[in-house]
Amino acid sequence: MNRIHSLSDVQTTNIGIDTFVWQFSIILKNAVIGNNCNINCHVFIENDVIIGDNVTIKPGVQIWDGLRIEDNVFIGPNVTFTNDRYPRSKKYPEEFQQTIIKKGASIGANATILGGITIGTNALIGAGSVVTKDVPANELWVGNPARKIKNIE
Repeated sequence: MNRIHSLSDVQTTNIGIDTFVWQFSIILKNAVIGNNCNINCHVFIENDVIIGDNVTIKPGVQIWDGLRIEDNVFIGPNVTFTNDRYPRSKKYPEEFQQTIIKKGASIGANATILGGITIGTNALIGAGSVVTKDVPANELWVGNPARKIKNIE
């Protein structure tokens, strides 16, 4: 059973079981969201988005077209994603950049993730980091621009 707050605007029917969507969130009609997810308040999810199972998205996050979020991912509050390398008002790219967040990755609060990159399996991104290139699996990255600090288990 899903719990979709009455003050949210959920247009998709592609939501798995036991997923919670909190108030003031907007999810567009073609988004796909897995089982047992927690979509906190003030989250916006566009159409060309796939979210796996057991994903937590904290408040103030926008999930733009082209994002792929695998199972067991944590996205901290106010994380910012991009999907257009050269954004201009009312001028859209032929295709938005695809960003992949692999299974078990965690992204700390207020991190910025540029479009077109992959964050590897079980990788950790520190709060406030700006990720400008692919992050390999099982690594901790922090800073601006983010860089590897150490391997993690």
